[in-house]
Amino acid sequence: MAHLLGAESLHLEYPTKVVFDAVTIGVNEGDRIGIVGRNGDGKSSLLRMLSGLVEPNAGKVTRRGGVRVGVLDQQDSLDDADTIGRAVVGDTPEHEWAGDARTRDVIAGLLADLDWGARIGTLSGGQRRRVQLAQLLVGDWDLICVDEPTNHLDVEAITWLAGHLKRRWAPNTGGLLMVTHDRWILDEVCTATWEVHDRIVEPFDGGYAAYILQRVERDRMAAATEQRRQNLARKELAWLRRGAPARTSKPKFRIDAANALIADVPALRDTVSLQSLAATRLGKDVVDLLDAGVAFDDRPVLRDVEWRIAPGERTGILGVNGAGKSTLLGLIDGSVSPTSGRVKRGKTVKVAALSQRLDELDEIANEPVRVVLGSLRTTYAVGSGSKKAELTPAQLLEQLGFTSAQLSTPVKDLSGGQRRRLQLLLILLDQPNVLILDEPTNDLDTDMLAALEDLLDSWPGTLLVVSHDRYFLERVTDQQYAILGGHLRHLPGGVDEYLKLRTLEQKAAPAATKSAVLPQETVLSGAALRAAEKELASLERRIERLQQQAADARAGLADLDQSDYQLLGSETAKITALDNEASSLEERWLELSEALDV
Repeated sequence: MAHLLGAESLHLEYPTKVVFDAVTIGVNEGDRIGIVGRNGDGKSSLLRMLSGLVEPNAGKVTRRGGVRVGVLDQQDSLDDADTIGRAVVGDTPEHEWAGDARTRDVIAGLLADLDWGARIGTLSGGQRRRVQLAQLLVGDWDLICVDEPTNHLDVEAITWLAGHLKRRWAPNTGGLLMVTHDRWILDEVCTATWEVHDRIVEPFDGGYAAYILQRVERDRMAAATEQRRQNLARKELAWLRRGAPARTSKPKFRIDAANALIADVPALRDTVSLQSLAATRLGKDVVDLLDAGVAFDDRPVLRDVEWRIAPGERTGILGVNGAGKSTLLGLIDGSVSPTSGRVKRGKTVKVAALSQRLDELDEIANEPVRVVLGSLRTTYAVGSGSKKAELTPAQLLEQLGFTSAQLSTPVKDLSGGQRRRLQLLLILLDQPNVLILDEPTNDLDTDMLAALEDLLDSWPGTLLVVSHDRYFLERVTDQQYAILGGHLRHLPGGVDEYLKLRTLEQKAAPAATKSAVLPQETVLSGAALRAAEKELASLERRIERLQQQAADARAGLADLDQSDYQLLGSETAKITALDNEASSLEERWLELSEALDV
């Protein structure tokens, strides 16, 4: 594959810290690389060096001649005086950009709910971020570098973004570098993963699931001293193998090496024990929403909600912005009163909520972390039965990534991620029995998300989660509900069912409610119809051939030397490449199928 970009002996340091030392890496056409690592280890700095926004102190970054690099930085560079349309397509005449398939796709995927003529200065932070992302994606780039592209996107938009990035270039062309904590999109899009840690960049083949497998194998073979981190990774690997992929028709993570590594890993949660303990703490009644509805200024937000929340229930809640998720949570915690129906709460219910607001810590901003913890309980119980253990607040903090030195740090000097973790810890130490988490993954890196998930696995209570992070939502909850048209609907098929329902809802919407920015789709006919039918038949044959090759390669893994890490990694990379190519062709097959059905 042709080379796009290379970095040789990169060294970067700040007055108090060396970030990278002698890093040499490269990006080839067809590479879709996810960059992971702890907050503060240099993920964004690496991306900025490779994209040319930051000069290294030593070493150099080289590009192949003529390579066009597009960048989505965390800095907002939009002009408040511009309209959305001008920010995205500039002065390009409408007949040109409206006739471009890529531009149409980007606008429909990211901006369909926004007024094309609205001024940038009137938009919220999340809306500005979407405009900035759309501005990048309509461009014609050979390499795209994006820093946390899923921030402020909902589940639908993230699903669209994954599909767009996978089909953007022809096979083995173009490149992607993506810093993100969203593990679902890492696994869905990326063909390789770079882990940034301890001043180096360590490459792994495949997306997030393959990276976790290789990291566990690396730790096992090296007799890693980081026993706790290894156990967390093995636990997560067990979920990846037994959980989400098993619910799909084409599991991506189905290799004998994974089975061997997780053979002795127990189930994530002792559901029976946790529910029993939750019932003991809560009684049989938690919160019942009985034909409940809420309207503001005679505008109905929720209608006829019937939901009896059970002790130990772990539920994820989905819905577009403005659907009524916050209103539903308000009914549960008592901050919102129903305008119809009623809400019944058990006598022992104690609700606590982790909101998106960090200013709730302002009252203790000047207090050191140690003093804040000292004013609360001295121990915290985790687990149940024979696995029950008592942890001190300091031990819980350590479990959430704090060092002993940070106990003396004033709350106001903590980073956003640290404040978020402290906020959760203070809630847990208050011992609620119903816990509401509203976008809890903000500001947390992948390792901290794994630690948070591990902590929640032993939490004995009722858990309700609202999150755009699909991986986290599926990982910590056992069922999902959605708010659709003001009604609460159970989703036996999980997030996939929600996405299908949203697609049907959008297709059924009156034309007046759809985006006026894009012209209507046309029906294929004549030569175009015959060409599409011919391409569809060809795609079916190619997809079947690739799937058979991948299946044969997987079957061959059992005959390999399981201790030969390099050979296993090489074969896994080949299988991943076959799966990715088949997935790319399937995206095109779906596009043609939809066009032929119009």
